[in-house]
Amino acid sequence: MTALLGLAIGPALADKAQYLDMARRGWSYELRSTMVGRDMSIPVHINGRDLKGAQICLVGEPPTEGSRAVLDAFRTLLEHVHGVPVPLHEAGADISACGSGRNVILRLYSGPPPNRALGRDLAWMDRVYELGLPSRHVWAASSPAMAQTFFGRKGSGTHVMVQQAAPGAAGPLDQEYFRSLLVEELFQNFTFGMDILHLDAQVPFLSKLEENPLRLRHAAWGSSGFKSAMLSSNPPALCAFDIFMLHAVARAPVDETTTPDFLTYIDAEFAPLQALTEATMGEPRFAPVLDPACAPREAAKLRQ
Repeated sequence: MTALLGLAIGPALADKAQYLDMARRGWSYELRSTMVGRDMSIPVHINGRDLKGAQICLVGEPPTEGSRAVLDAFRTLLEHVHGVPVPLHEAGADISACGSGRNVILRLYSGPPPNRALGRDLAWMDRVYELGLPSRHVWAASSPAMAQTFFGRKGSGTHVMVQQAAPGAAGPLDQEYFRSLLVEELFQNFTFGMDILHLDAQVPFLSKLEENPLRLRHAAWGSSGFKSAMLSSNPPALCAFDIFMLHAVARAPVDETTTPDFLTYIDAEFAPLQALTEATMGEPRFAPVLDPACAPREAAKLRQ
């Protein structure tokens, strides 16, 4: 299996221009707006290594078997890339049990989004990290998986809220759908990569961050049609490019990974980063969060 994975992935050197373009589209950005009412005197500093070794603190529902498999594999992957472990703490219902250190708060839920709990979580984070959030803002989930990083006077605070399968057996569609949600949010938060539009259906995908835009405003989140459509919009797990970027973020000697210096580093160190990517993609222990095919799933092949 390892040998097959090794043959299936790995960008050729001829793909260097594609990788640089993808890195520019996903990591070279400038925050041009912020939440109305936020304290604008708090500085913003973005480096994909800022969460190196940060604790993942679980609140809300306990993880399902599928969620735990993703969490364990992703934490192992981060430790492999950064060289430091990523602690996991299960705090239960009380977010204050997470402590005031470097945390990625992960609230798991099934069913309707727990908007009141989301508001309580962010109010606690605001007090702990002095985020300067507007006091009367009403928080509500805008999608089944959402994440926000806030920069405060006492450190940054990251909050992730992801839907998982309801208790009980889940069919192939549910398994793939909920894995996809959690993998994407974890990857984006631990690298600060942004969504990348993928508009041409004839062009192969290179990244989990790519998304073919969908019109699902009136579709119920829990419906099989919604799940199938979401799985058709991007790969269900991390592609070779994403692993390449994990290694680049971990090693780039830059102050911020959103600047041209980061792209210059990738250009200069492309071959070593490629070699690291190929070795990492061939590791079976990371399989729950990897997709060597890097292709959206065909809904017809995922039966409930």
